[in-house]
Amino acid sequence: MSETTREFFDALERHGHERLLKKTNGTIRFDLEHDHQVDHWLVEIRGGAVRVSQQNSDADTVVRSDNAFFDRMVRGEAKPLPAWLRNDITTEGKFQFIVLLERLFAPPPGARHPRLAVRDGGSDEK
Repeated sequence: MSETTREFFDALERHGHERLLKKTNGTIRFDLEHDHQVDHWLVEIRGGAVRVSQQNSDADTVVRSDNAFFDRMVRGEAKPLPAWLRNDITTEGKFQFIVLLERLFAPPPGARHPRLAVRDGGSDEK
């Protein structure tokens, strides 16, 4: 598994509570393929509290991807929903978690929060 992947899941575990997921309850298992192997990462969300393990157990949603593409999502170079529409990732289970995945990954490089854009007069200069 890549260092980017490990760091992403370690950061989720350390952070522990995601305010944007406070109304979310469920599990997402990521099956990440690399070198003819599959790493499993189980993310449990209960009222915003996030726990991460490497269990290969049942989940509400299962996301499958190769590890290289998953790293692109972690870095913000690709977003889960468009990736799903292009079949770059495949899923089974509850669709709502695919939409919620957007909240777990980094924004695209160079992206700014809308409030900052308004405060700065809408210019691209910082």
